[in-house]
Amino acid sequence: MKRLTLVRHAKSSWKDAALADLDRPLNGRGKRDAPRMGAHLATQGFRPDIILSSPARRARKTAQLLAAAIPGAAGRILFDPALYEASAAELLERVRALDQAWQHVMLIGHNPGLTDFANLLTAVGIDNLPTCGVLALDLAIDSWPAATAGCGHTIFCLAPKELPA
Repeated sequence: MKRLTLVRHAKSSWKDAALADLDRPLNGRGKRDAPRMGAHLATQGFRPDIILSSPARRARKTAQLLAAAIPGAAGRILFDPALYEASAAELLERVRALDQAWQHVMLIGHNPGLTDFANLLTAVGIDNLPTCGVLALDLAIDSWPAATAGCGHTIFCLAPKELPA
């Protein structure tokens, strides 16, 4: 059994229209939601072996804020260019190439790819993984290359607005 936690980057700022998409920062809500979500995941015992994040500025900052709230996670972040604007099929190929030593991987990326990927792996049937939303899955596989459509079982799906106050 492998565990995969999908996280959409926290809410980003559109204040500076001249910025390239890759360079958009988090807005105030995103800066508040990411540490709250990380703290919640920590209370649930989530300890990913690795956090793979898109290199987009908003995803990088989300990864850093989440990891800072999870004991031992801050030194386990890798930025993977393949995650930026990846489709569901590209995300599946990336997951199939994960290091076998990792049992629990947190993947931080973007929509629509993450929502499509979630729906490919499970029967969750979500319309949209919200910003800083988390979908935790157990995959009925013993090795990452065995990941396939329908192999995931949803542990939980959580949006920041659903976090305890």
